[in-house]
Amino acid sequence: MSPADILQALSGLSALVVGDVCLDRWCRYDPALSDPSRETGIPRIAVISRETTPGAAGTVASNLKALGVGRVSILGVRGDDGNGYELMQALARRDIDASAVLQAAELPTFTYTKLINDTNSVEDRPRVDFVYTGDIPPAVESAVVQRLNQLAPEFDVIIVSDQAETESGGLVTAKVREALTAIAATDPAKIIWVDSRRRGALYRKVLVKLNEQEAEESCLAYFGQLDYQALRQRIGHSTLIVTQGPKGAVIVGEGSTQTIQTRPVEHPVDICGAGDSFNAGASVALALTRDPAKAVEFGNLVASITIMKPGTGTASPEEVLAASAALQK
Repeated sequence: MSPADILQALSGLSALVVGDVCLDRWCRYDPALSDPSRETGIPRIAVISRETTPGAAGTVASNLKALGVGRVSILGVRGDDGNGYELMQALARRDIDASAVLQAAELPTFTYTKLINDTNSVEDRPRVDFVYTGDIPPAVESAVVQRLNQLAPEFDVIIVSDQAETESGGLVTAKVREALTAIAATDPAKIIWVDSRRRGALYRKVLVKLNEQEAEESCLAYFGQLDYQALRQRIGHSTLIVTQGPKGAVIVGEGSTQTIQTRPVEHPVDICGAGDSFNAGASVALALTRDPAKAVEFGNLVASITIMKPGTGTASPEEVLAASAALQK
């Protein structure tokens, strides 16, 4: 299938994004208005405009919807707070089904506030994060597993966004991983695509995508050397994908390794969210083509567009077609 064929077929696909969802707030401030605070004397940061977007798993979902996937839903957790309300509004604006985003009063909504200088559009102030570093409550974990088992049969593709930096993980706990393994065993044809920042080697029977650094850390931790085949065998899936930024990606299959090169993009604007764009494009392309090489090529195509946009941008079908045509020249 060509990129055009893939795009045409996406409206018939359904995708469920499972994992850590957050609110990204892009706040532009005017340094000329940094008057000292009367209370502390510390100059204020005077925000003059802001934009909110879904982040992490929400970025994956936004990319899926922008590409034209027919049904996009997200399973995650938010707090009972204003940031949670804004997150739900941001998802609704993108026509992403957020009915499975569970509300938990015990947790804050993960929120990342970027402060951008309005005079030069540079993010030059420390980010302000609303975080939670503990384990999710058992009742919330049980609810997530229950909803995952209920929803899984309805979707062609399940994409897991396991982005938490904590040791035990965020939404994707050991029990959630076990549920994913069981789903894979029940329906081997279903695409379950996992992007995990720290726990890729802990998944079983699903396709795991890691970047070079993540793959190296996993290999050294478990085998003492760089061995992608051993890592794939440990996970127990026919395919492991290791992305290499501008160099492309390595597809590790059963007894084979294939490198898919990509055309380097000169002067990328913002690589933030490139992995999420790749995951969105590659996972649905794999569901349609059943060809990991075609999937990686399509994922690279999508990511090549979004890295030319500020923030966590998305790629439209028209942009993908134009980028594909440019590669043929």
